[in-house]
Amino acid sequence: MQLPARDIVRDYTEAVFRRARVPMEPLNFEVDWVDQPSRHTAYPGATPVPLPARLPELATLRELFTREPADPAGWSMERLAILLRLSYGVLDRRMTVNWNQDVAKRAHFEHAVWGRGTASGGGMYPVEVYLVAGASAPLLPGVYHYDTGRHVLQRLLVGDVSDSIRAGLAEPEQADSFLVASLRFWKNSFKYNSFCYHVVTQDLGALLGSWELLASALGAPLRRLLCFDPEPMDRLLGFDSDQQSTFAVVPLTWSGAGDPAAPVVDQPIPPTPVQVRHTPHERSRRVQQFPTVTEVHRAAATAVVVDPAAVAAAAPRPLPGDPVELAAPRLDLLDRPLSTVLATRSSSFGRFRRPPELTVADLGTTLAFAAAGRPQPADAGLPADTPALTRLWVFANHLDGLPAGGYAYCPRRHALLPVAPEPEAGMSAFLQQQYFLTNYTMGQVGAVLAISGRLDAVLDAYGPRGYRILNAEIGAVAQRVYCATTAQRIGCGAVLGFDNVSMDEALGLTDTDERTVLFLLLGRNAEAVADLEYRL
Repeated sequence: MQLPARDIVRDYTEAVFRRARVPMEPLNFEVDWVDQPSRHTAYPGATPVPLPARLPELATLRELFTREPADPAGWSMERLAILLRLSYGVLDRRMTVNWNQDVAKRAHFEHAVWGRGTASGGGMYPVEVYLVAGASAPLLPGVYHYDTGRHVLQRLLVGDVSDSIRAGLAEPEQADSFLVASLRFWKNSFKYNSFCYHVVTQDLGALLGSWELLASALGAPLRRLLCFDPEPMDRLLGFDSDQQSTFAVVPLTWSGAGDPAAPVVDQPIPPTPVQVRHTPHERSRRVQQFPTVTEVHRAAATAVVVDPAAVAAAAPRPLPGDPVELAAPRLDLLDRPLSTVLATRSSSFGRFRRPPELTVADLGTTLAFAAAGRPQPADAGLPADTPALTRLWVFANHLDGLPAGGYAYCPRRHALLPVAPEPEAGMSAFLQQQYFLTNYTMGQVGAVLAISGRLDAVLDAYGPRGYRILNAEIGAVAQRVYCATTAQRIGCGAVLGFDNVSMDEALGLTDTDERTVLFLLLGRNAEAVADLEYRL
């Protein structure tokens, strides 16, 4: 008997949450690295359309954090090219001595690491971005794929087919051009198997977090739509929805284009009966589908019925106690251009070294910037002051000016609420015991940030799609942490390798409906290290 979609999502997330104690299926899975998919998807035979390559210096993180939103200008091809390249395009080749087990082979070209502005679980980069250009676009109307390896658009179809996008949207939309962000599961599942869906939905959020920052820096509008029906879009783009599907849509209004000709109607728009015929190159000889991923994806893709009151009620509940107010964020620490921050962002991979210690000013500035995003989907019909679905926690380990222990961050007061003392064995020993990977030494880590959410409450508000929406917010918060730490020249590494059960017990969450989901390690990177960055 088929379980209800909500129960399928709930069972999957519970398996993810307990995977440190009960391994997920398939057991004894071995990654076939020789047959892995390409990191860069390309469509053979598709016409390449060059994009502007100039990367100007953008506003600093300080300016983005403090200035009032201005009336946005429209998009142009130059602005779009900057958004795509700085968020998901290849920016440089990197080779660093770190604690990853594959570091030795990275010296060989076929195993090279190519830096990108947005973080991705395991460096898999499963998001595929498409541009559906309508009649008002400054290029030939049609469907284009963003080739991340070459920084070009590949034309897959000619003609205005924007009605296929509008047909699936939750609300009438006047724009006739759209960015479509899809997830191609095999690019991640070849390594993470059934765990894939949890990782890729956070990857999507990280990309949307980058897009939000870049759109603000470029002065262009950006609305993230997450509550639509993906079926018309998947059909247009030629997807097998069990292997690749649309997860986010961003309407584009072009600068100087005037009002698009697309009608605004209350009745569903019948999509144009056309489909992309080009097929992407597949490097893998054998592409596997994991039943657990297929099942949870089908469940989470079901229709969305948003309850605005329930969304507001799904925010983390207030905690008892007296928070300790932090000093005002050190805005001078954020005085680096966003373009530089994204071009130099990287994961630390065990390179943390003490001393010097991380300071409370470093931590407070990072927390304030991370919590300042606008995470809710634009198509949920929510008021602008709808609270976030996530909360930030701190496991203070080696911080100058803050005793070791567990804390909850209160963004409205910019304060830390003590929730747990330092474990008897010491915070470093506790963290190391709960971390089941080998690429970080917790004794060198200054602090561990945890991002939590109330999944059951989010499912009440959005239905099964709430899992994707919550993970998208978590990914966006994580990307803002990366940006804030990079601006301050602090090391950062996002990890999913902690025992969530023990971490929640330490924070006093066991008897609540709130759960930690993603963790970020903060510390000082060693300066004297063999390193190579080859800018492209």
